[in-house]
Amino acid sequence: MGRWRPPAEKATALITREGHARLKAELDDLWRMRRPEVVKALAAAAAEGDRSENAEYTYRKKQLGEIDRRVRYLSKRLEALRVVDTAPSDPEAVFFGAQVEIEHATTGQTQRYRIVGPDETDAKLGWISVDSPLARAMLKKRVDDEFEAMLPGGAERYFIVEVKYR
Repeated sequence: MGRWRPPAEKATALITREGHARLKAELDDLWRMRRPEVVKALAAAAAEGDRSENAEYTYRKKQLGEIDRRVRYLSKRLEALRVVDTAPSDPEAVFFGAQVEIEHATTGQTQRYRIVGPDETDAKLGWISVDSPLARAMLKKRVDDEFEAMLPGGAERYFIVEVKYR
């Protein structure tokens, strides 16, 4: 069995101003702080002699590869992203950047989500990707609209309770 995997679906190239700043800060930290430290440690490990049995050298080499991979990804991704920092012309409807409160149609439980780009999702904060099934089902809906989302557990029905933009 090989290591080949089919390419991932193209992610929406939208991001909030805060998300863009976080990705730039991560790239800067990787390039200016972490990478030089790892290169220095790798050079010290390489100077110890036999590299084939040197665990420190192997670890640092792998770590450098991971940093370089992330730097390459962030550099390309930041160029492709479009920063969205304005409210839409229709603030009553759900679009990218909206903070949405929804109510489950059968249980009555409410949940709050913020629709953000795929590079800045955070489940703890309730930030969901605009590409997620729930967010796609919500888009263009208004307060009191009912919608159905195809989730991993099956179809679920919700109502839009509130829509806000920062």
